[in-house]
Amino acid sequence: MHETKKFGDLELSKKVFNAISDMGFEEPSPIQTQAIPLLMAGDDVIGQAQTGTGKTAAFGIPIMEKLNPKVRNVQAIVVTPTRELAIQVAEELTKIGKYRDVRSLAIYGGTSIDRQILALKRGVHIVVGTPGRVLDHLRRKTLKLDNVRFAVLDEADEMLDMGFIEDIETILKETPTEKQTLLFSATMPEEIQRLARRYLRNPKILSVSRDELTVPQIEQVFYEVKEHNKLDGLCRVLDSSNVKLAIIFCRTKRGVDELVAGLEARGYEAEGLHGDLTQAQRNKVMKKFREGRVEILVATDVAARGLDIENVSHVINYDIPQDPESYVHRIGRTGRAGKSGMAISFIIPREYRQLRLIEKMLNSRIKRCPLPTFEDVFERQREVIIERLAATIQSGKLGNYRSIIEEMANDYETVELAAAALKVAFDIQGSEEKSEEVETEFSNTGAEPGMVRLFMNVGRVDEVKPQDLVRTIAEEAGIPGKLIGAIKIYDKFTFVEVPREAAEKVLYTMHRNTIKGKRVHVEPAKVRSR
Repeated sequence: MHETKKFGDLELSKKVFNAISDMGFEEPSPIQTQAIPLLMAGDDVIGQAQTGTGKTAAFGIPIMEKLNPKVRNVQAIVVTPTRELAIQVAEELTKIGKYRDVRSLAIYGGTSIDRQILALKRGVHIVVGTPGRVLDHLRRKTLKLDNVRFAVLDEADEMLDMGFIEDIETILKETPTEKQTLLFSATMPEEIQRLARRYLRNPKILSVSRDELTVPQIEQVFYEVKEHNKLDGLCRVLDSSNVKLAIIFCRTKRGVDELVAGLEARGYEAEGLHGDLTQAQRNKVMKKFREGRVEILVATDVAARGLDIENVSHVINYDIPQDPESYVHRIGRTGRAGKSGMAISFIIPREYRQLRLIEKMLNSRIKRCPLPTFEDVFERQREVIIERLAATIQSGKLGNYRSIIEEMANDYETVELAAAALKVAFDIQGSEEKSEEVETEFSNTGAEPGMVRLFMNVGRVDEVKPQDLVRTIAEEAGIPGKLIGAIKIYDKFTFVEVPREAAEKVLYTMHRNTIKGKRVHVEPAKVRSR
């Protein structure tokens, strides 16, 4: 374990220390603890770190300490894969350098180049830009990198994926040989290693381990839902949670649009973010979200690349990501700067296998929570309802409604009328009556009451024993082994009884899984009619 340090232990100047104190940073993150002393000593650094680890401050603080504010030349160049990240990095660097009068400028495509040229002419110390627009300025000779003392490649693997490696090399060739070069990347494919060997001098290699990547302040939970009631489950969670700003991830652009429509129809302030939006639309959405005018941002993984927004209280996986690495990237967008955060995932039965892969990578179990009940939701909204009622009474203008109550007062009690009016007006999602789901697939498998009998195509010839089945089902489906009922093993097949509420989970996690090296086929047992 790394020793907890304070920023005061890093021998920072008073101006930089005051700036990061203003930003609410209390103690350095692991990557900052490792990187800042090396960068202050003049070393080149390779940092294997993902979004959410505090890498901007890790390179921003040493740059602020070492550049000369009195010289109005570009002394540091930071190259990022997306305009969104460029803006975020430039904003954070501006905050770190505010007491040193250091000017940072973000340059990117999709907006007027003339305004950027004007700002460069006035003089800036740090340029943060996307590869294409940086090259554009170099060709126009509106950006000169002759005085650069620091070159930073941020999220290098993302830039590799987007085809920017040649552009990066062209940019680096325009900088002086004598400089510090920093490379940050979540993964280290061969092309990135080759780039590092060519342009970094005896770099120190730092790595943030996965348990630190997931950030201790992030509470991770999941809710089990059926596909058809996933939206209802999401609404219940939103209504019973203290959501300030939430990013909800969907797998597809169509999924984003449908979820935004569904949320808006239920009265939530939500905006979508995906690849089909124009840059102007994207900017508008992000501005509303940052300013808190919209509390929910629904996005695809691709559209969320480079997003770095403070005060995100919840990250919600409406659709579980396809690979475990994406899960870590997603949840790292909450719990920033020492604040706590919540990561919530909605899991339908067939996704349990994917959830288990994520847990194995994290080397920990994600806590399963029951969906909030109507009573939980109502209790949470009780105060809101009281406040809105009081405000409505004080505002007056109740004439039309008063006449309806007076008309009905002869037939009903006033309290009953008021309660009915509340129910009609607020119509909280989820009903007080529990809906019974018809489970035809498991309705009659010949099992004990409350249990479901499953058929598996493995048996004695495969040397399968009861303890093998209990252990595998318990591990894969995440249910206690003692809940597994009667097991009957025949030569070439087996019947296993499991609790009805866990049947779907067991079916999806065990089907096409392996026991004793054999691929298993699982289905509900069929009872022959007499």
